[in-house]
Parts: sequence; structure tokens; C-alpha cells
Amino acid sequence: MIYTVTLNPSLDYYVTVENFTLGRTNRTREERLLPGGKGINVSRVLGSLGCPSTSLGFLAGFVGEEIRRHLEACDIRTDFIFLENGCSRINVKLKNYESTEINGSGPAVDPPAAEALMASLETLKAGDGLVLAGSVPTSLPSDIYRRILERLSDRDIRTAVDASGDLLTAVLPLHPFLIKPNRDELSGLLGMPVPDRASAAVGARRLQAMGARVVIVSLGGDGAVMVTEEGRVFSASVPQGKVVNAVGAGDAMVAGFLAGLEKGLSQAEAFRLAAAAGTASAFSEDLADGDKIYQLLAACTVTEESGAGF
Repeated sequence: MIYTVTLNPSLDYYVTVENFTLGRTNRTREERLLPGGKGINVSRVLGSLGCPSTSLGFLAGFVGEEIRRHLEACDIRTDFIFLENGCSRINVKLKNYESTEINGSGPAVDPPAAEALMASLETLKAGDGLVLAGSVPTSLPSDIYRRILERLSDRDIRTAVDASGDLLTAVLPLHPFLIKPNRDELSGLLGMPVPDRASAAVGARRLQAMGARVVIVSLGGDGAVMVTEEGRVFSASVPQGKVVNAVGAGDAMVAGFLAGLEKGLSQAEAFRLAAAAGTASAFSEDLADGDKIYQLLAACTVTEESGAGF
């Protein structure tokens, strides 16, 4: 079983408003509600690829109930800690105004609730997967991902961490199985430009030297680069197309890679599925479904790289 952790889930309210004007009453042309949060996105794509998962984290209030209802309607198993106070956040996303967003803060997580989440993670067993994805609410310790990995360090659990900055670097000494920075995150972490795949491979190797086992760097339309535990470098090329919504594409990549491994694929083939999942999601209004991912799979190629440039 793969478990995903989303510490601050949201209900994302996507709206299209024609001729939006400040100080006036504006009416929507289109609208939809979707559960949000990086770990939740991973669970949704895993489900579309036929891999069950359990979604963990914190929910509160009537918004929390709606998030849970949406997930269960997608046949995603949930085991959230339900907070006694506050309300899960609603994020407003204006789709036709350069992705303008108004994101809520979310409820405060008290120490007993945080410990309840830790206790629920104690049920994980050897062979399970754990995805820690997204930012951390200010009410929780800023190093909570590190604390979680420390608590589970004596178990053979396949851990994936999709985070940025100090949140990511703090877990590297605990040797997470997978990390997936994008180009900008890699550049910010290491203070180096990442103009091409070769430089992405150099950066990935540096993160590997800091403790990561497998590193995938997503490069948008330029595809992606993966460095395996053995130091082999693979690059993925993806088809060109119209980017409709890049939000969640990186989460889809994580899901695609883990789903591939769950299906018994090699890391190279799982990487190709990851590239297809990320690209299909970027080309879709919402996270891509399994049919669209597999339609794009044939157009994605993975090559093992060698030579001084890599």
C-alpha cells in the first residue's frame, strides 16, 4: 500500500470570470470544486493508474468533510486526523487571469493531533510506500518531514519526498528513496543554473551525494532527468503540446513513477510512465486520467546517457 501525506489539504475553487473588474460584482462563467494538496494529487493519479493508496493528513470543519467526500467518491481510501477546531482551507483560483490565486491558511494543528498522525504512520510495514508532499502549516514543526522519516527509519519503507528548500534538505541525510525537484527548485537548492539536461544531471548527483537515493528532475517541456541509486543517468523526452494547467504535473510524475514500480516495471520504464503522467496532466484541465496518460506513453522516450556531458 502507498500512503500519501498532505498536511494542509484544500478545496480548490476554480473559476473563470470574463472581464474581471475590481470594485464590481463579477459573475463566473465556469466553476468547479476539486480536492487539492500535493499528496492528494499523488493519490488521485495513483488511482487513475490502478494503484490503491491511502490519503493521510489533517481535515477540519465542513470543508474538510467535503474534501473527504470528494476523495472517497474517487475510491481513494482516507484516514485523516479530523481536527476539533478550525476549518480546512478553500483556495480560489482565477483560471483566465494568469493563474491568479487566493489561498487560505488552513486550521491550526495542535500537538495531540500531530502525535495522532505520527501514531497512524506506525501502522506502515515493510514494502509500503510513503509520499510526503507539499508545504508545512506554521502550526507544525518546520522539520516534521525529517521527524517522520526518523521515526520510520528502522523499516523497509519506500519513501518519496516532494518538497523544496530546507524542508527537503533536512531529510536528505535520512536517505529518502525518491525526491523530485523541478528545475527552479534544483537551482534554488544548489545555487546553480539548470539550463539543460546535463546540468540537471549534475545537480541530481549532488543531491544524491547529500543522501537521496533516486533523483528525478522535472524540466517542463524539456522532459526530465533521472539518476538511479547505481548512478545511471536517464533522460526523458516528451511530446510538445499546449500546456493547459501545469499545477499538479510534478505530483503526477511522482505518482507515475511509484505506480510503475508497483506494477513491476524497471526504474527506466517507471520513469517513462512518470514522464507521460506529468505531461498528460500539463495538457489537461485537471490531473490526467489513466487513459490519457497511456495515450501519451508511446510518445515519451527514455534514453540512458553516457559521456563527459553527463
